[in-house]
Amino acid sequence: MAAALLANTLYSVGFVLEKRALTALPEVSIRQPARLLGLVLRSPLWIGGSLSLAAGFGAQLAVYRTLPIAAAQGIFVSGLVLLVLLSARLLGEETTGRERYALGAILAALLMVVLSLKEGSDRVSRDAPYQLILLVTVPSLAAGVWLYGSAERRTRHRHRMPTTGVEYGVAVGLLYGVSSLAIKGVSSCLTSSGLGGAVVELLGSPYPYLLLFTGAFGLVMSQAALQRCRASLIVPVCTTVTCLYTAVLGTLSFGESLPHDPLRLALRLAGTVLAVAVLLSMPKHDPAPQPAIGAKELTPP
Repeated sequence: MAAALLANTLYSVGFVLEKRALTALPEVSIRQPARLLGLVLRSPLWIGGSLSLAAGFGAQLAVYRTLPIAAAQGIFVSGLVLLVLLSARLLGEETTGRERYALGAILAALLMVVLSLKEGSDRVSRDAPYQLILLVTVPSLAAGVWLYGSAERRTRHRHRMPTTGVEYGVAVGLLYGVSSLAIKGVSSCLTSSGLGGAVVELLGSPYPYLLLFTGAFGLVMSQAALQRCRASLIVPVCTTVTCLYTAVLGTLSFGESLPHDPLRLALRLAGTVLAVAVLLSMPKHDPAPQPAIGAKELTPP
């Protein structure tokens, strides 16, 4: 639990620092990944954010070795509260009433998942068939890249309303969901006896290669999206998709059973369904900017 809360804090601080650094940089694009990397690597603030995210990755490894996947994802969602507070304080981002209700519902979903836990009764799996992992992750990666490209094409239309970033968040969330499954796989390889055996097992698995792919594409896609959209909305959407993806497909892939007690099972399933419903109901566009008070309306002569 302590490692999960630490990971939440590190991830929230990392995203906010990166967003603040990106705000001061020229516009970046996934079409120019080398330029994007060159810009962010020259920003000390962005580097600080990325180091915070990397430390969160280390804490996440510890979590997956001690908690079932579904339970871990429920706790990770609690980081959304800290993220919204930091975004308002450090970035000046304001959330709408509808968005605040949505975040409250997500926290209620988290509470349901936490209440479904019972120490000592939930089995923590250590491995999964590689063929099954690839069958789950490869289509997910393709869907994430396609959805991101589709959102990019729509935002280039001239009279389109400003996007909130929900589509970007879903796309990046799919990639990070795959990354989360790979982290779970890496944590299982690290249980091998001896450093040499662990390294050999790790290199013979698909996990390091999935991490390389999601790391490279996720970095470029997330930074471009984070610069255009509010961190207080795009990161919660991304986190929710990642958590749901990992909790559902990860539980099935790694063979971790659901609670046998009817009440605990109902709480975990209800929390998952509530989180999905909130995600689907979130606004897709920001309100159009209103003209300044006192501005004169221009009329044709």
